[in-house]
Amino acid sequence: MRALGYFIAACLVAAPAHARDYGQQGTLFPITEPDLLEQIQRKLMALQASGATARLNEDLKRRTIAKVNRPMPVSGISVATTIRSWAFDPTISVAEDISDRKGRLIMAAGTRVNPLDTVPLRQTLVFLDGDDPAQLDWATKSFQASSAKLILVGGAPLQLMRGKQRRFFFDQGGKLVRHFNIKAVPATVKQQGRLLLITEHPVMPARRKMS
Repeated sequence: MRALGYFIAACLVAAPAHARDYGQQGTLFPITEPDLLEQIQRKLMALQASGATARLNEDLKRRTIAKVNRPMPVSGISVATTIRSWAFDPTISVAEDISDRKGRLIMAAGTRVNPLDTVPLRQTLVFLDGDDPAQLDWATKSFQASSAKLILVGGAPLQLMRGKQRRFFFDQGGKLVRHFNIKAVPATVKQQGRLLLITEHPVMPARRKMS
């Protein structure tokens, strides 16, 4: 059997390879696909020559400035008509173990942490619509700049800062109002022990000054 195996191997090694030329079996075409980078470069040069690039840049600049001056208002927020107040527990549960660089466990998964224990809320958060004169009047008169942060859900923060000489923030995308489940403004968020007290405040329309 071993001899038979050697014989078969010898035949396989010694067998000559017969290559056969089958000729051309179809029409061959040269590769004429243009280079993608060259195409992009030509289009960019054409846009620049026509002035389209400058127009696009100017339009982008204009839209960016407009968005900064007046961000997209937060949707789904109404004007407070009745007072509504509730407690909010900011405690979170750690999703996974937290260790330092040496692998020493700092906090185990499942540990409940209240951020207020280490970072207290020293200023009241005041949410309001900057396009509503009544809310603006109430917020700026009720809260000093040192004791509150005025957070807009609509309006033009830069314009208001110039006019009111106070800092205004903006709740981009409504992340904060959704987190606190605020449905109407003006609303305030204050620390009360290890909880946050959230209140929606109905305010009277601003009175017109007598001439």
